[in-house]
Amino acid sequence: MYENKNIVVFGVSQDAAKYGNKIFKTLLSKGFRVFGINPKGGTAAGEKLWPDLAAVPAKADVAIMVIPPAALEGAVQQCIAGGVKEIWFQPGAQSPRAYDLARSAGIEAVESCFMADNGLW
Repeated sequence: MYENKNIVVFGVSQDAAKYGNKIFKTLLSKGFRVFGINPKGGTAAGEKLWPDLAAVPAKADVAIMVIPPAALEGAVQQCIAGGVKEIWFQPGAQSPRAYDLARSAGIEAVESCFMADNGLW
């Protein structure tokens, strides 16, 4: 279902123990077109990390949020500006305000684990 979509993961850390990194690496290993976002930049799994959605060199279809709740509204604003159609708020990365903001902008918002719900873990 997501094989032909560009996926961005907000919160990709260079730390392999962090979930953002694990999600990013798993999606890469399964052949998905995925871009990692980390405001500090850097690399993960040999791939460049982008500082924000506007810097990503492809239009994102789906965003996976693996960031603190306090950062979600800003990330959702980036998704609205970038035309993202679907946002997954991972467990621990949830905020009623960010969810409502996404929904009011016409974005499909899902509060669940992208990886488990799509049989990737």
